[in-house]
Amino acid sequence: MLETIGQRAKQAEPVLRTLHTDVKNQALRQVAEDLVKNQEEILAANAIDMKAGKESGLSEGLLDRLALNSQRIVAMAEGLCQLADLDDPIGEVSVMKERPNGLLIGQKRVPLGVVGIIYEARPNVTADAFGLCFKTGNVVILKGGSYAIHSNLAIVNCIRASLSRCQVTPDAIQFIDDVSREVTVQFMKMNQYVDVLIPRGGAGLIQTVVNNSAIPVIETGTGNCHIYVDESADLEMAAAIVINAKTQRVGVCNACESLLVHEKVKNDFLPVLAESLKEKHVIIHGDSQVCELAPEAVEATEEDWGKEYLDYEISIKVVDSLDEAIEHINRYNTKHSEAIVTNRYDHAQRFLNEVDAAAVYVNASTRFTDGFEFGYGAEIGISTQKLHVRGPMGLQALTTTKYIIYGNGQIRP
Repeated sequence: MLETIGQRAKQAEPVLRTLHTDVKNQALRQVAEDLVKNQEEILAANAIDMKAGKESGLSEGLLDRLALNSQRIVAMAEGLCQLADLDDPIGEVSVMKERPNGLLIGQKRVPLGVVGIIYEARPNVTADAFGLCFKTGNVVILKGGSYAIHSNLAIVNCIRASLSRCQVTPDAIQFIDDVSREVTVQFMKMNQYVDVLIPRGGAGLIQTVVNNSAIPVIETGTGNCHIYVDESADLEMAAAIVINAKTQRVGVCNACESLLVHEKVKNDFLPVLAESLKEKHVIIHGDSQVCELAPEAVEATEEDWGKEYLDYEISIKVVDSLDEAIEHINRYNTKHSEAIVTNRYDHAQRFLNEVDAAAVYVNASTRFTDGFEFGYGAEIGISTQKLHVRGPMGLQALTTTKYIIYGNGQIRP
C-alpha cells in the first residue's frame, strides 16, 4: 500500500509543480465550497470519532481538538479561500544580480516536492495541510491518528472528488488509512518518495519522528507557553489576557500553560485571577506564595514548570524580577510562544530580545500564534526549531529555492 502511495505521489509531483496559479486557486475555492456542501457527511463521520474518543477516555482538551461542527468546517473553507486570495510564491524570482563576466544569477522559489505529514486527532489539519501544499505545488501524503480516522477520510474523499471535478489529479492529496505503528515507522523511511516530513502533535509523536525518520524533518513543537505579569502591568488587562490564553481553547499548542507574576503585584492580582480561573474550572499548580493567596491551588512540582497540560490546568509562580522571569521561561519553555504584560517599554524590549521563542508578545494573548491569525490563510504547523523555518508555517515555509543563471556563451577560464 505505502509503495503504491509513494509511486503515485512521485507521478503527481511534476504535475503539481507546473500547475498555473489560476488553476490552483480555482481548485481551492471548489474544495472550500464542497466542504461546506458536504458538511453533514463530514460531521456524521466526526460523530463516530467523537463517540470512540469519549469511550476511550480522551481528555476534554483532546476532544475539543477532535471535534468538528458547522462553524469549524466553514472556518476550514474560509482558510482555503484565503489561500486562494494570497499571492502564489512559486516562480517568484529574487536577488537577480549580474556578475563581472556577464552572467545573471538569481534565485527562484519552487515547491519542496512531496510533503509527508504525520498528525494526531485534529481533522482540521487535513484541509489546512492540503491547501498549503496544493497552493505551493507540493503533493501531500497524510498520516492521521486513529482517533480522527473517519473524519479525515471524509474530508480527504471530499477534496479528491473536488480536484477531479476541476480536472486536477486527485493524487495531489493521499491518505494513509492504516493507523498501525508499523506502517507509521515504514512511512518514516520512504525517503525515495517523500522530500520532507512534518510531525504535528504531542511531544511523543514529534520525538518519535525526529528519532526514527530517514526523511528530513521540519519539527513542529509542543507549547509550554508562558505569560509574565510585570510589576507595571495593567492588572485588568493582564487578567483578561491570561483567561483568554488559558481557557479560550485548552487543547491547542498556543494556549497559556504557565504564568509568572511579579511579587509586587501578587497580592492584588492573584486572588482575583484565582477566582476567575475557578469559574472556568481551571486547576492551579502553584508555588508556596501562590498557594497562600489561592487556597484551592495545589502545590506545584518540578514537572509542572515544564508541562504542556492541554487541559484546564495551569502552573503559576511568583518571581522577584524580570531577570528571574526570563531565566525561568528560557529554562522551561518549548520555544513556542511567550508573552509579557507590562507598561514599561524597556521591560518589553528586554523580553522581546532575551526570550528565546518562535513568537514573543507584548500585552497580547499567546493564542494569536496561528497561521490564520497571522494572515497566512492556514498553517502547516508551528515550527519551534530554527531551520528551515520558525513560527507559523505558511506558504513560503513549504517552498525552497533554486539558482537560475542566464548566460550568453560564457565559459570558465
